[in-house]
Amino acid sequence: MKKKQPTQILLGPVPPALIACGNGTENNILTLAWVGVVNSSPPMISAAIRPNRYSHDLIRDTGEFTVNLPNIDQVALTDGCGTLSGRDLNKFEHFKVTAVKGTLEYAPMIDQCPISMECKVEHTLELGSHTVFIGRVVASYAAEEVVDEKGGIDFRRCRLLGFCAGSYLQTDPLDLSIGYTLKNKS
Repeated sequence: MKKKQPTQILLGPVPPALIACGNGTENNILTLAWVGVVNSSPPMISAAIRPNRYSHDLIRDTGEFTVNLPNIDQVALTDGCGTLSGRDLNKFEHFKVTAVKGTLEYAPMIDQCPISMECKVEHTLELGSHTVFIGRVVASYAAEEVVDEKGGIDFRRCRLLGFCAGSYLQTDPLDLSIGYTLKNKS
């Protein structure tokens, strides 16, 4: 395979996540593509946020955030929460989504997202252009319609969004009935 040097290298596609946070008085939603699993035991997720973003200080001050995974029907919500500022409008009201309380004191979840995870900040890394908040997942939730008969998540039912190089993508999990067997599930 012949290779070239592109102008930018990013991982992709990645899941765009709707990060919800709050302080007891106000809530906000921020779209991030720079979110990922960083540890399995205990489960931890990282979220890289520019310090000038409205949600940055809400998360820093409360030590809480939720990760909400949108589906393909929520492109306008996902894009809008990444381009509009919570300093200027209440995104929950503007996009007509419902903030729901879980176990966290401040950060709400987004009821309309098929998957939500509540996180408490364990580590904060100042890296220059971004602060990485590493949150321990304290609770996870999935909409009943995406949970299979064994209690696991059926990702085909979720119809989650992907994001790559400025574009949203429809994810489509592999149909493993085609005969491919995973050799190592680590």
